[in-house]
Amino acid sequence: NNISANNFSTIMFWVRFLVLALLSQAGVTQTSSSPTHASAPPNPTEEQPPLNTGSLSFPWSHLRLPENIVPLHYHLLLHPNLTILSYIGTVRIELQVQNNTNWVVLHSKGLRITTATVLDQNLVLPVLHNPTHEQVAIFSPRVLTGGQKYFLLLEFGAELGEGFYGFYRSTYRTSTGEMTLASTHFEPTSARMAFPCFDEPSFKANYSISIRRSPAHTALSNMPVQTVVLDDELMEDRFAVSVRMSSYLVAFIVCDFRSVSATTASGVKVSVYAAPEKWEQTHYALKAAVKLLEFYEKYFNISYPLPKQDLVAIPDFQSGAMENWGLITFRETSLLYDPTTSSASDRLWVTKVIAHELAHQWFGNLVTMKWWNDIWLNEGFATYMEYISVDTTYPKLRVEDYLLDTCFVAIGRDSLNSSRPISSVAESPTQIKEMFDTVSYNKGACVLHMLRHYLTDQVFQIGIMRYLRRYSYSNARNQDLWDSVANTCSEEEFTSGGHCYSNSQAAKNYLYAGEHLDLTTMMNTWTLQTGVPLVTVARQGSRLVLKQERFLRTTHPSDPAWPSLQQGYLWHIPLTYRTDTSSSIHRHLMTTLTDSVEVGEEVGWVKVNVDMAGYYLVHYDGPGWDDLIQLLKDNHTALSFMDRTHLIHNAFQLTTAGRLSLDKALDLIGYLRSESHTVPLLQGLAYLEAFYRMVERMDIPDVTHNLSTYILWYFRGVIDRQTWSDKGSVSERRLRSELLSLACHLGDLSCLEQAQRSFTHWLDSNSTLSLPADVTETVYSVGAQEDSGWASLLHIYTLSLSETHKHKILSALASSRDTNKLHRLLELGLEGEVIRTQDLDSLIVMVARNPRGHHLAWSYVQKYWSTLVDKFQLGSFSIRNIIIGTTGQFFSTEELTEVRVFFESIHEQASQLRVTQVAMDNIQKNILWLQRNLGTLRITINTQ
Repeated sequence: NNISANNFSTIMFWVRFLVLALLSQAGVTQTSSSPTHASAPPNPTEEQPPLNTGSLSFPWSHLRLPENIVPLHYHLLLHPNLTILSYIGTVRIELQVQNNTNWVVLHSKGLRITTATVLDQNLVLPVLHNPTHEQVAIFSPRVLTGGQKYFLLLEFGAELGEGFYGFYRSTYRTSTGEMTLASTHFEPTSARMAFPCFDEPSFKANYSISIRRSPAHTALSNMPVQTVVLDDELMEDRFAVSVRMSSYLVAFIVCDFRSVSATTASGVKVSVYAAPEKWEQTHYALKAAVKLLEFYEKYFNISYPLPKQDLVAIPDFQSGAMENWGLITFRETSLLYDPTTSSASDRLWVTKVIAHELAHQWFGNLVTMKWWNDIWLNEGFATYMEYISVDTTYPKLRVEDYLLDTCFVAIGRDSLNSSRPISSVAESPTQIKEMFDTVSYNKGACVLHMLRHYLTDQVFQIGIMRYLRRYSYSNARNQDLWDSVANTCSEEEFTSGGHCYSNSQAAKNYLYAGEHLDLTTMMNTWTLQTGVPLVTVARQGSRLVLKQERFLRTTHPSDPAWPSLQQGYLWHIPLTYRTDTSSSIHRHLMTTLTDSVEVGEEVGWVKVNVDMAGYYLVHYDGPGWDDLIQLLKDNHTALSFMDRTHLIHNAFQLTTAGRLSLDKALDLIGYLRSESHTVPLLQGLAYLEAFYRMVERMDIPDVTHNLSTYILWYFRGVIDRQTWSDKGSVSERRLRSELLSLACHLGDLSCLEQAQRSFTHWLDSNSTLSLPADVTETVYSVGAQEDSGWASLLHIYTLSLSETHKHKILSALASSRDTNKLHRLLELGLEGEVIRTQDLDSLIVMVARNPRGHHLAWSYVQKYWSTLVDKFQLGSFSIRNIIIGTTGQFFSTEELTEVRVFFESIHEQASQLRVTQVAMDNIQKNILWLQRNLGTLRITINTQ
């Protein structure tokens, strides 16, 4: 046989790799799972004699790497084999040594390192492993001298992973069979699973990446590419040198995807990639990405620094998307848009996710948090920028309607004892993964919203532009953001005449309601302190008396634990309020536990926290709630739709906490028959639906029947006005989708008949009839209650090319009242063939929300806990979603005990997770709600 030189060299590479792998097992490398304790690697002053590798012990005992060596430039060559599902690679790392050492300590997880060499030494160096800390240490018998640069060369190999982290394999089906691709996901701590590296955000470096592949595939990475043909069967893609970036932002993909491209006004090439048969679904994403990228360049006044931006839909993807610089990866449902099957809400979701990831190209990529304790600087900003950017670029999507929901979700978590500060300690990979939660994303966004509103849009925008410029290609902390927004600078910058303020001057820089503002002190009360404040308002003559406390839904002021849970809590709250005597917004900065403001004797009603611009709840003492209830009945448009929604939310949260009676909260939403705005209408309806689903799960027949009758009677007019179509504004379409879904779930006869007719027509057409996207899920859910309908939907699920469509079908299948069918769905999810593993956590939660499935789902989680952790990793969003989604359906002390016993049985894992305590707090909250409110609910709906 004739073998080309390049083929021969590739084969010899593999042979050498296998030989070295065998040698490593014979003692060339040493594994140490119990590292010796040392404050730093040895710091020699003279050359060390050669040592027997068996006498070496791991030199570093900390989770974080030592800072005595800094990577400058990685030269990475990878050769994945998509047939045998493994890869080999070499990495040459240029290192800056800060002080003398014999050791290089870096990260590696699951990699077979076969050779380690410092290039000028020509020695095969010993590699020691510490799997517990996911680190390796390379020993050099010659001293690496401080102030010098060295090249460390490592040869390694690994299997392409089965999960969703590191360099992993993904598959998709086509009309001709199953195709395989290889993709990466590194955030937060998984670059080390793909190649040896300094896998911490502050170790920024340049990357030169090359990938070998077959001509049938395409390789993508962060930068543009030049391709070299090695022979007929092998290509090498050599990507341009990257900008300085953190290891978690490196990305590479080997696939056979098709793309669609366009160019921004500033010349950036934007491309959207997807599996060939889904290429038609990429066009909306391309249009949105171009528009949003152009918006951010103008808003931040900083050019996007790379020549291209790729967006790629990955068939197997655990999170929603990942902001790899220049190569953003997405779950298909977050990027692909099919006009025939995607609803208005689907379109909004795709737009928001693209906006979020593109915001990260500045917040996170250009400027990165110093350590994961401040991940909110990435995620809180990107979440908030979704609203600013989409509101400007796609105003018809009405994205502002969803901002309140973002903050309500944050308050839901923050009002439990188990919450945490925005900036929290996180050291281990599991703790770091848990930081990607509601507090970092939602609360972070809402605190920024509050800051923007009270500094003004212009001051906020200029401040973040200053922050991005000051820390470009570098790392930042909480304090750096506040200094940038307040325009504080170092003494050196100040004395050199920079346009900034000294620390003492910065404290006086802003006036808020006529008072000087210390921005750092104020913002630390929001980022370094757990929880959300409740401001209680009482009228005393012409004054408004204010009191602040930490709001807790699981503890009442009468409880013995209350004083200790309130100890030391104080926020600097930028209060706003509006009264019936003036259309202007009044402002007051509350920095003490009690305070008061003058409003005047003539004032009738007062609404505090205008448009919920502030991250706090409000309770109205005395006649305050009655005044607002009357206002809503008499003239609800005197308040904005945001204020009306805020009142509904606060009232029901206070009801849960035992601070306001349920009948008062129900009286407040009595005006909703006159409500024409979608947001407050859906907010009030959501609480009633939550009550219904709760009593339905608990099998309380009289309350279940009476409450469904009450809801259908009360909202009869708005339900009857809905059409089974996709017509109207985004808000109208959202209302239709949610109202008809609830009406059918409550057993409304006209809704069920229409849904069944639509389902029958759709089936009769062999699913060629196009159902209105906004009501598709409702139609499927009604059709899935019959055996034949359920079976037909499952069959269509296996054939559909739209992941968004498949999600609607899966939700309908999980609504079946037949527990055997629910059990089968869970089995299919575990197998991972028909239902992808990436959708398993969502499926478990769907089954848990079914009143016939909540105990089944929880039993399944207990039985397959170890399997689920292996699939998703401890601390991941999927594991947290499963825990909260299943236990959140429990309302009894017996169920609380069962959950606690299970967590104790997995103590080693549960003790690493915050989410286990969140789950138990949630159940305790549910128990207290029933004790406080079930009797009132039964009486109230019986008397209507």
